[in-house]
Amino acid sequence: MTGLVLAAVRPFVDQGPEQAPEDVGKSGPIGLLLIVVLLIAILLLVRSMTTHLKRLPNSFDSADRVPDSPASLVDETPAAAAAPGQALLDTLRRAPRAIEPPRDVDRG
Repeated sequence: MTGLVLAAVRPFVDQGPEQAPEDVGKSGPIGLLLIVVLLIAILLLVRSMTTHLKRLPNSFDSADRVPDSPASLVDETPAAAAAPGQALLDTLRRAPRAIEPPRDVDRG
């Protein structure tokens, strides 16, 4: 039985070193195309990143920021210092009236 196993394995063991084909390990046109596509993608990403970075402000400090609305330009410190409820009263005076005053029944 051992002889039968050795006879079956011998063709695989006795083979000498195999010769690799000439083009093994060399890059082909697909590899070149892949490298060119990746380089183009990198160039487009760098270009996009630089345009986004140019849009950023120089500083994120609050002193350098432009106000978001005209209301933030108004200095509200005198109103707060006048009286504790004065700001609320001023807001209510400027607001449109939602409730009408009671009507005189006699005028009719």
